[in-house]
Amino acid sequence: MDNHRPHPLVIVKLGDTHARLRKRRGDFEHWIADGLDSQTLPLLVIDPRRGDTLPEPDAVSGVVITGSHAMVSHREPWSERTAEWLAQVVAHGTPVLGICYGHQLLAHALGGEAGDHPQGIEIGTVTVTLDEAAATDPLLQGLPAEFPAHVVHLQSALRLPEGAVRLAGNAHEPVRAFRVGTNAWGVQFHPEFDAETMRGYVDTLADDLKARGTDAAALRDRVAETPTAAALLGRFARIAEAHRHA
Repeated sequence: MDNHRPHPLVIVKLGDTHARLRKRRGDFEHWIADGLDSQTLPLLVIDPRRGDTLPEPDAVSGVVITGSHAMVSHREPWSERTAEWLAQVVAHGTPVLGICYGHQLLAHALGGEAGDHPQGIEIGTVTVTLDEAAATDPLLQGLPAEFPAHVVHLQSALRLPEGAVRLAGNAHEPVRAFRVGTNAWGVQFHPEFDAETMRGYVDTLADDLKARGTDAAALRDRVAETPTAAALLGRFARIAEAHRHA
């Protein structure tokens, strides 16, 4: 029997949601923790922006990188430090899931490129279309070929790292999901968002969307629940739990 405390499943917090949403519903790390629902691994939230020390790769069971309202291409010092650490974590084989900003940062950390999406902001509930490679992917296998997911982003992973496998994409967003190696994934959507959170983002950004010529009310009406996307957090937790016992 293993009496040692297991290494934590780490949520690396790189951003905060809007203040109004945070007051009502909590923040990224709370939504992610709810979705992970790990029964065997302790959760640890680390915020490099405030100077938290990033743990050694062999001291964690898995890593989730949150979204952020910052931009990867701005190369903030805390972001670049996290990118250097991420490369070490991936090299060690520790399971990683990058969400939105985390997806883009993972691509950047491993030699790809993140930057502005040529068509500007994408927001609302969209359809994720899986590639053939997803059929044998440990995180995505068995999911429907298409499923809804929530998005809000200005930047994208414009170029994947060498050797990365694209797992999902479509005409608007060529890389919705990718994997590097056997245990590191990025997703350009938010599995931690529910429909109320997504509507909150549309409402908060309504004036900006209007200025860009986007009908926020129509976007809001199309927001739907996304149970398949949400299930990815629990799937990732199972991968981290299995890695801990490997």
